This record gives sequence, C-alpha cells and structure tokens, in this order.
Amino acid sequence: MHPNLPRPLVICGPSGSGKSTLITYLMEEYSDKLGFAVSHTTRNPRPGEIEGRHYYFTNKDSMKRAIDNGEFIETASFSGNMYGSSFKAVEDIAREGKIVVMDIDIEGVKQVKRTNLRPWCVFIKPPSLGVLRDRLVARKTESEKSLERRLLKAEEEIKYALEAGNFDKIIVNLEKESSYKELREFVQKNVLKCNQ
Repeated sequence: MHPNLPRPLVICGPSGSGKSTLITYLMEEYSDKLGFAVSHTTRNPRPGEIEGRHYYFTNKDSMKRAIDNGEFIETASFSGNMYGSSFKAVEDIAREGKIVVMDIDIEGVKQVKRTNLRPWCVFIKPPSLGVLRDRLVARKTESEKSLERRLLKAEEEIKYALEAGNFDKIIVNLEKESSYKELREFVQKNVLKCNQ
C-alpha cells in the first residue's frame, strides 16, 4: 500500500441505519474530491443494484483466491456471504487525486485501522433498535430469521462503536437532512482539510 495515499473516510453502521443514503448525498456533493470504493460481495444483487456501482458481484471461489493473493484491504463474512474492499479499488481512486470513501462493517473497520491508511472513521447509529427493526421491515428484503440476525449484529456494532476511541465521529441518524449536515461538517473540517 502506497504510504502517501490520502487518509480515507470509512463510514460504518448497521444495515438499515441510513448510511447508504448519507454516502449518496456526500458523493453527489463532493464528486470532484471524493471517490467511492466499491466493495466485492458473493451475495446476489438486490433489486436495483448495479454491478460496479453498488458492488462487484462475484463467487466464493474467485473471492477466496483473491484474498489468498493478498488483493483485499479488508474482508468480512455475514449470512454466509463474503464482502471485501480491494487494494485496486482504493488505489484507482487515489490515482484520480480523490479521497477514498469506504462503506464497510465493524470487522472491516478493525482491519483498515491496522493498515497504514490512518482512516477517518464515522459510525452512523440508528436512533434505537426498534427504529432499525421498522426500517428493515419496511425494505421488505428480510426474512424473520435474517431480520433477527441483522438486529443482533447491529447490537454488537453499536456496542463497539460506543467504546471510546473506536470512531472519530458518531452520528445518530434521526432524520437524514440533519444527519447529513453533521456528516458534511465533519468531512469539511477534518477529511477535506487534512488532505488539502
């Protein structure tokens, strides 16, 4: 990994916390300064997801080979599927002179923090687990079993996020406009300023 890469912005939060919406706003406003590192996954695309924009969809054998070859900065498994961010995705964005934005889970955050990238880490926290449950149910993409699994994982993620020093910023996503304002402020004062 090149030691002069700009510090990436890592955004983490439970599924249904609203982080994808906030990342979309951020990427639209700062498309000239930020680049989104598209992750790889072995899960099937959800309706509306586009190859190369939301994820690089792959199979387990290919992904395992790439991991064994050292092609990933971080990887994680959830619900029998693998996820990961490749060195290539990050380096391609850095070559464009942009700051990398990564949307990864807690395991990925721990792994990226062990690299020399010195990431800025932001956690998007749902107002409560009850609100999170409602948001996940409204998506109509979860079975009862997968819903429970996601809520258990969310509980663990929130616990880790609230431990001192694990994140540079925690945003409670009550309402997307005010949450985005908070994220935008953090990015302007820290991420963009540091990389000027």
